[in-house]
Amino acid sequence: MSPRATDTSDDSSGPTVKRRRNSDLTRHNILEVATEEFADKGFAGARIDEIAERTHTTKRMLYYYFTDKEGLYKAVLERSYLRIRERERDVDVEGLGPVEAIRAIASLTFDHHEENPDFIRLVSTENILRGEHISTSEALSNLGNPAAELLSNILERGQADGVFRTDVDALDVHMTISSFCVFRLSNRYTFEALFGRDLTDPEHRERLRSMLGDMIIAYLTSPSR
Repeated sequence: MSPRATDTSDDSSGPTVKRRRNSDLTRHNILEVATEEFADKGFAGARIDEIAERTHTTKRMLYYYFTDKEGLYKAVLERSYLRIRERERDVDVEGLGPVEAIRAIASLTFDHHEENPDFIRLVSTENILRGEHISTSEALSNLGNPAAELLSNILERGQADGVFRTDVDALDVHMTISSFCVFRLSNRYTFEALFGRDLTDPEHRERLRSMLGDMIIAYLTSPSR
């Protein structure tokens, strides 16, 4: 009896799969290095040649994946914003009361920004450029909606329970949380030069992290005007 033919159509180690994995890895490495370059040197200062050298690729390869320098920069921005949205989605806010859910979102933002200082620098760079690139990104055009909707749902639950004031805007809450977390990192050097305190010193971390949640909850539970 002749041996049965081996079906290789679903072979996870086949050449097509390996090429795809190599392609994904190359793209990932380029984005990792490009994030550092754009965060450190800004859009104008970052050099494609430097990114290609650090990733052991070529300018041609970078342009194959991202078209041009602006395309690469947009991809870096998109990935950076997507990461925090993904972390927000991972929080089980439905399993928490409204107060605990707000504290969880505030703490998550605090931790994310601390762990991703490049994100802060990228956002600062894009604001210096007056949102020139983010405003033309299709991927980011609606990315703010999930954050606003998440907070809106928590606020509505708190209002229905009679815990939160009724004249609250979800974007105001989002702005306040983000402002605290961004300032702590973006202004750490000037703040330390002026006041002699490093806002990122571990000595202050838990106090500031708790303070953020306390301030937001204090506002949300205060009487409506």
